[in-house]
Amino acid sequence: MLIEKRFMEEALKEARAAAEADEVPVGAVVVRGGEVIARAHNRTEALRDPTAHAEMLALKLAAEAVGSRFLVDCALYVTMEPCPMCAGACLHYRIGAAVFGAYDERAGAMGSVSDIAGGAFGFAVPAIGGVMKEECAALLTDYFRNKRQYGLDLV
Repeated sequence: MLIEKRFMEEALKEARAAAEADEVPVGAVVVRGGEVIARAHNRTEALRDPTAHAEMLALKLAAEAVGSRFLVDCALYVTMEPCPMCAGACLHYRIGAAVFGAYDERAGAMGSVSDIAGGAFGFAVPAIGGVMKEECAALLTDYFRNKRQYGLDLV
């Protein structure tokens, strides 16, 4: 649980950076060997261009960092579940796992983990710490409520 906590905090930090930059508050980090090798957040154009989504940007940066499009020993941590195109990108990059949700000090590590290599993805996966993805979405919505108006429904 401590690893999930650490990297969920990193993904949420990236989401906060997005909010401060008037971008979409979704953050993602790619982890390899216990270290963050890439981080990204949704750019404003993500509302009309799926290639600007945090997950795809982070995977691209990670692939450049390791010199390979095969990231089987990496894990993706993201504050929200990827859109269908980003889910396809996760499979394309063949990462080992994706963890969705957010971390909140009051609630602990939150989200659900998907085993990309094993084929378990999206709603077919268990929750982390007994907290479901719907509650993660509610947590993020609550966190960014009253911060700015993004024109994006996070729930």
